Amino acid sequence: MIFVNGEPVDAGAEPTIRDVLLGLDIDPETAGIAVAVDAEVARRGVWPTRTLDDGARIEIVRAVQGG
Repeated sequence: MIFVNGEPVDAGAEPTIRDVLLGLDIDPETAGIAVAVDAEVARRGVWPTRTLDDGARIEIVRAVQGG
């Protein structure tokens, strides 16, 4: 079990950041997405390979335009 934006998510065994995004119907190629793992920003280049440990806390932020 991992936590995404404070909510528990069952993402299977050793999911990658990319796996989690796809599981949440978020296209990892979309511009304006930032991901932090355990309060450390994860560069987009590591999303396909960075595995997440049980209990990891993931924050996903999307930039939006407007005011």
